[in-house]
Amino acid sequence: MSRLRKHSDAGQAFPIYITVVGGLLFLALAYFAVGQAAATRSEAQTAADAAALAAALETRDQLADQWFTSILEPDSWQAIFDGKAPVSSACWRAHELAARNDASVTCHPDGLLAYTVVAETNETVGDSIVPGTEDQKATESATAVIEARCSFELPAEDAGEDDLPSLSCKGEEWELSPDDLVDLPKPEDLFDVHLASSQANDE
Repeated sequence: MSRLRKHSDAGQAFPIYITVVGGLLFLALAYFAVGQAAATRSEAQTAADAAALAAALETRDQLADQWFTSILEPDSWQAIFDGKAPVSSACWRAHELAARNDASVTCHPDGLLAYTVVAETNETVGDSIVPGTEDQKATESATAVIEARCSFELPAEDAGEDDLPSLSCKGEEWELSPDDLVDLPKPEDLFDVHLASSQANDE
């Protein structure tokens, strides 16, 4: 009688065991699917950030080149620091960086001194227990901003024609002389480039 009861208890426990194991397996697969989606979003955000920064850095370098070219014309400096100098769109750099990160992007200037990029991964999340993930891609956006680091005051009207303003670049002073234009600020001394914002846009 005791032996029959043991067999009966074991028979009743087996379906419970199968149910528990099945539930744990389902949870593991669900967590795996969430991890896949998170990894894909991270890839898209990395691509968006890198692409936006690349475009902004290219424009920073163009503005710095404009300043170097116009260094003897201080009346034109402010327009350069304000981003109003004639520079070409740097969105090609955003596309180039996105391709390196296995993504495609849309890019547009956001005002005079910023770029906004939306990046979409080329790869999907992949097959999982969540329906539709096999075709789902991640889309993320980022905005990179260029900010002038320097300020200056134009020489007084009675100053010599060859006098150049001193540049004050966030605590660093640059005394400029038309006769000694060797030790000049670098692009990173003239402008800051940083990410302003990022936003998830899962599709």
